[in-house]
Amino acid sequence: MARRIIAAIKEQIHKGAYLPGDRLPSTRAFATEWGASRTTVTAAYSQLIAEGYLSSRPGARAVVAQGLAMQPAAAAPSTASPRHLSAYAQRVLALPPPATQQAVRVADFRYGNLSGADFPLPAWRRALNKAVLRRPKLLGYDDPSGTVRLRHALQGYLWRARGISAAPDRIMIVNGSQQGLDLCARLLLDPGAPFVIENPGYLLARQAFAAPGGIPIAVDVDEDGIRTDALPPARLAYVTPSHQFPLGSVLSATRRRSLLAWAERAGAYIVEDDYDGEYRHDIAPIPTLQSLAPDQVIHAGTFSKTLSPTLRLGYLVVPPALQEAFSAVKRLSDRHSPLLEQEALCALIESGAYERHVRSIRRKNAERKSVLLEALAQSVGTRITVAGAGSGLHVVAWLRDVPGEREAEIIGVARAAGVGLYPVSALYDPGQSRPARAGFILGYAGLDADTLRKGVDVLKTVLDDIGA
Repeated sequence: MARRIIAAIKEQIHKGAYLPGDRLPSTRAFATEWGASRTTVTAAYSQLIAEGYLSSRPGARAVVAQGLAMQPAAAAPSTASPRHLSAYAQRVLALPPPATQQAVRVADFRYGNLSGADFPLPAWRRALNKAVLRRPKLLGYDDPSGTVRLRHALQGYLWRARGISAAPDRIMIVNGSQQGLDLCARLLLDPGAPFVIENPGYLLARQAFAAPGGIPIAVDVDEDGIRTDALPPARLAYVTPSHQFPLGSVLSATRRRSLLAWAERAGAYIVEDDYDGEYRHDIAPIPTLQSLAPDQVIHAGTFSKTLSPTLRLGYLVVPPALQEAFSAVKRLSDRHSPLLEQEALCALIESGAYERHVRSIRRKNAERKSVLLEALAQSVGTRITVAGAGSGLHVVAWLRDVPGEREAEIIGVARAAGVGLYPVSALYDPGQSRPARAGFILGYAGLDADTLRKGVDVLKTVLDDIGA
């Protein structure tokens, strides 16, 4: 048995599962896991120490010796294919892979990033402490729609912040808005069912609705939002009416009425993604579609843009007729979202700390946006046109007189210079024409003022170098 233990630990070290300085389990714990005596495990550890694989000191657990860092051998590509994949799995695998995030030296303008310095750590720590004290009496499964306390707290918050009047049983807590979109797709779309989506639009929404077999119908957007003059029959329409992603337009009042009338005629539901509705800089709050037609609209919101994407907490406000179906599908998906985080978020909202935090980061991000726009005006000037600056956490910079075919070239040169750029063209329907000129989405919420200025300076240098 000791030889087996010695060989197994050596193999894990050589594979890189244990790195120099990593602590091994105690001899007691290892003996329990392997069904061996503690004496046997102690003898194995002693042999590994003698051979220089481990080191130890009195009273401490053995650690992997320094200088044993191993490069794991590259695995040979597998030629085996799955015996059977469902049609759903095959559709998912056929979707375009997401862009790989790479480290940059100067500034990464990736949209959706937040500044870690903005996270309300003291308030969140207090809320977690309260949650820990409350949870011991509820060490079991909970309602798939979310804890009752959190849904009650959200009822008040959504009415104050977004004008939504919804009973708690119409509110569902999900693992980020992306899970909410996935639930909508599974509930409302059969293979071959058409759905309307904005063009350009949110790529992961398109993929979530296409995965169960939905057929996308891309509808162009302009300065008034999605065009509603000739919407085709469909099961649902996915829209971002308060801040169109990515172009930033606001759906006009006329088109809101037109979209709701279409949904009534088509018997369709509207999925309203309010992904950054808390960030209004130069415009008044925009009424939600859900508040205008609660029986037709599924409202999706998230805490990823106000607290952190790592929390994976979002919510849906669903029409009364869909409450039971959403709850049943959510239960099958993951039983319920994490309870400790739900309790902490509830405490944050009930104490008023969450809304104070939102007001604070709204002000900070308005300042970041002003710094970015000022830097662009001073450095790049008339070579760009900025769109979508009225709200949200990003702007779109269109390059004048630079054809869209040069986007990849500009991205490559910028990355080599230490700046991450992300094209608008990637968010257009692949079956339709792309924009004639180059354009980039510039996210600013994760960057400080100095980094924003440095990033824009590098962008100017890049454009100068390539003659754009």
